[in-house]
Amino acid sequence: MSDGEETPQETVAVEAPAPGEPLDLNGALQMVLKKALAHDGLSRGLHETVRAIEKGQAQLCIIASDCDNPDCGKLTQALCSEHGVSLLSVPESKQLGQWAGLCKIDPEGEPRKVVGCSSVVITDYGEETEGLSVLQDHLKNKS
Repeated sequence: MSDGEETPQETVAVEAPAPGEPLDLNGALQMVLKKALAHDGLSRGLHETVRAIEKGQAQLCIIASDCDNPDCGKLTQALCSEHGVSLLSVPESKQLGQWAGLCKIDPEGEPRKVVGCSSVVITDYGEETEGLSVLQDHLKNKS
């Protein structure tokens, strides 16, 4: 019976690394945001974002393209260029809010009650991950 128990454990160990193999920019950004949130290195919303940029703590700023107030995006972009902070844009504020942890997760693992977020600033990346290296390579190639 011990042989039967070992076989399923081996297959579970083989399946675990498979989802992390292909990393595009959105997947890398999502991974980096989760790590930053876990290490308390994330400022969410316009007020926290502006405060972090002006204090010089911001390392990366992400804004939503579909923000209700276009002046918010202009303000964030101007502050980022003034303080030399890298800037990325995502298409939907709901998606950015979900990645930044502004939602409830149901028992099946699906996000519910997602709140939109106009901007997010990363002040502490947390751990060095594959997603962070993909994101930093993209930012180097962009500039």
